[in-house]
Amino acid sequence: MEIAIWTFVFLLMLVGLVGCVLPLLPGTTLILAAVLLQKGLLPDTLTGLAVGGIAAFWLASVLADLGCTLVGTKMLGGGKWGMAGATGGALAGMFFSLPGLLLGTLLGAFVGEKWGARKTDEAALRAGAGAALGFLVSGVAKLACAGAMIAIYALSALGAADRVAAGGG
Repeated sequence: MEIAIWTFVFLLMLVGLVGCVLPLLPGTTLILAAVLLQKGLLPDTLTGLAVGGIAAFWLASVLADLGCTLVGTKMLGGGKWGMAGATGGALAGMFFSLPGLLLGTLLGAFVGEKWGARKTDEAALRAGAGAALGFLVSGVAKLACAGAMIAIYALSALGAADRVAAGGG
C-alpha cells in the first residue's frame, strides 16, 4: 500500500508541474495536495517544517499567478475586459501548445479591450501584450515555486528515509 501512495503522490506532482504551464490544471495546488495526502497517510515521511515551507511556496505561486497577469495587463493600460478576454484566450489557446497559449492570451485581451472597453486598436494591443507578458512571467514564477516545493519535498522525504535507515524511526 505504501508503494501505491508514493506512486500516486509522484504522479500528482508530475501533473502539478504540467499544470504550472496549462491554465486549466491547478499546478502548485496539485503539488500541495500530494504533499498533504502523503503527510496524512504516511506522516513519518515528511516533516511539519517541510509541509509548512511547501505551503508557503504554494501561497507565493498563487499570489504570483494573480499578480503578474494583473500587473502586466494594468501596466500597459488594460482593465477588467482585458483580463476576462485574456482568460478566455488562454483557455482557447492552451489546445495549441505554448505559442498558442500566449497568442490566445494576447488576442483575448485585445478583443476584450477592443469590444468590451471600446478602446483603440493600439490601446487594446498594448493591453494584450501586457496580459501575455504577465502570463509568461506568472508561468515562470509558478514553475520556480513548483520546483522549490518539489525540492523541499524530496529533501524531507530523503531525510525521513535516512532516519528510518539509521533506526531513528
